[in-house]
Amino acid sequence: MKTLTRRATLAALGGALATPYLVRSARAGTAVNLGALRFVSHAPSYIAYERGYFKEAGLDVSFDFFEAAQPMAVAIASGDTDYAMTAISGGLISLADKGVAKVIGGALSEEKGISGQKILASNAAYEAGLQSPADLDGKTFGMTQAGSSFHYMGSRIAAAENAKLKFKPLQKTGAVIGAIKSGQIDAWSIVPHIAKPLADAGAVKIIGEVADYIPNYQVTTVFTSAQNAANETEQTRAFLAALARGAGDFNAALVDKTAEQDEQEAIIALLAAHIYPDRALEDARGPIVNGAMRINPGLSLNRTSVKDQLDWFKSEGLVKSSVEYETLVDESYVEARA
Repeated sequence: MKTLTRRATLAALGGALATPYLVRSARAGTAVNLGALRFVSHAPSYIAYERGYFKEAGLDVSFDFFEAAQPMAVAIASGDTDYAMTAISGGLISLADKGVAKVIGGALSEEKGISGQKILASNAAYEAGLQSPADLDGKTFGMTQAGSSFHYMGSRIAAAENAKLKFKPLQKTGAVIGAIKSGQIDAWSIVPHIAKPLADAGAVKIIGEVADYIPNYQVTTVFTSAQNAANETEQTRAFLAALARGAGDFNAALVDKTAEQDEQEAIIALLAAHIYPDRALEDARGPIVNGAMRINPGLSLNRTSVKDQLDWFKSEGLVKSSVEYETLVDESYVEARA
């Protein structure tokens, strides 16, 4: 199938999505562009890059940095980016339905006993009575775009509390942070390396845990173009193997903490350079340590969670009701579990 251009892909989604800013480096050998966010959840990518796991796999990786999930899906489908790891979005599902994108693995997961994504209230909303998710009825909830993971999480939380939310799309994560700090939105849900520092600084209040509403949530997945999944199998398996090595190092150092102290410190320093390049190491340490959530070993995929997300997108009319799980996911690369 012919690869869509970026313009054609945007048109297929029916609207303009934010364009990522890109960082390129000189490459030799098999060049691979890897989509990333400056989040702790993308730790396996940075570890595999810095420790040479990608190079050992015969891949010369360059990062394409994004500020939201849906533009990353556009870049994958248009061929500008080869692989990416972020949340399932309506845009990604629609592109999979058009035969140009595939989920090929799992990544970040909510897990009982590990501090996960937080539900936040602005200080103004908290003082006005929003002190638990049970108080969300009628409140404004921030998200990047309609059909984003924030939309999914907010809807699931609201349904459990029999609440009606007013969703406000703000396009970029940074804009949502600014909106909740200033009281322009009442609530939001986000990964702990962002949530905890905001709360510790007194900028917001933590009022709940996402895991209490969406247990075993497959927060992020690994995906690529349908062309790579179908025709670049050796390259794709090599990429996933290297990424899984990075995930293993991350889990051992900061989630299970089975690694030696020196190794834990090495991982923290490595991640700080990528996630917080403008901060001193000591300023970056807390968010990184407190933001560590499980990355699925071997990049296995939680099939039940992905199906639940797909069903929600269909029920909301955000994607076609005819889209099947197999249209979105290629299970040939990693273990898929219930």
